[in-house]
Amino acid sequence: MPVQRKRFRIEEAFTGDMPMSSGGGDANPIHLEIMNELRAIRAQMASPSRGIVAANAEEHSASQKVAEATALLETYRAQIEQCEKLKVELDLIHDAISRTKHEIAVLHGKSFSGGEMAKATGELGAVVGGTEEATQQILEAAEAIDQAATALTKVNSPDQQKLLSEEIGERVVSIFEACNFQDLTGQRISKVMATMKFIESHITVMMDIWGGVDAIRAHAPPLVDEREGDARLLNGPKSEGDVGHASQNDIDALFD
Repeated sequence: MPVQRKRFRIEEAFTGDMPMSSGGGDANPIHLEIMNELRAIRAQMASPSRGIVAANAEEHSASQKVAEATALLETYRAQIEQCEKLKVELDLIHDAISRTKHEIAVLHGKSFSGGEMAKATGELGAVVGGTEEATQQILEAAEAIDQAATALTKVNSPDQQKLLSEEIGERVVSIFEACNFQDLTGQRISKVMATMKFIESHITVMMDIWGGVDAIRAHAPPLVDEREGDARLLNGPKSEGDVGHASQNDIDALFD
């Protein structure tokens, strides 16, 4: 028979065959603490899977937290990109408003509230007045010439014929002088046209700032002719290239 090895007291205490005394006798407190630590180590060694499960749980929790943090970071990054795009659009709008204000200020200073618009209005009034005065002068001269020519056919005296001829000549010169209104009218209208072109150019710039003519036309209200009666039928003289006007042939066809 094999000889059985004698077991020491510490082995029996470690395996739990021999109970540890909690106090009194020859037990040493340091010895008891060592035995308790050994039991704890033995318990951990007896169930290693519990530590692995705990480690796996901690690893899964850490991975989940990393995933959540990554998703939150992507959300923040997308929001920052949207904010950057919005800032670009706001900067464009701010620039467009500033440029439009500048154009309006130029118009306000040089045309609308300045002397240019008042001058243009005065020039147009002078054109109307000058045209009316010249027309009246031409009509009076033409009437006087007609009367003198009629009287000339009825007189036989050379002196009276000479006086009537001189009067006709003077009236013709008066007509020539009255026709000078055309040159003055052209100069005045040229000034008005320069003012209108100045205003038109700045309005065009403002329209280009906000997307051009097509973009502005999309917001324009429909045109409604509010004229009544004969005023609704009067469209003024036909300009070259205008459409929608009746020609003389069209009018003659109505009486055929």
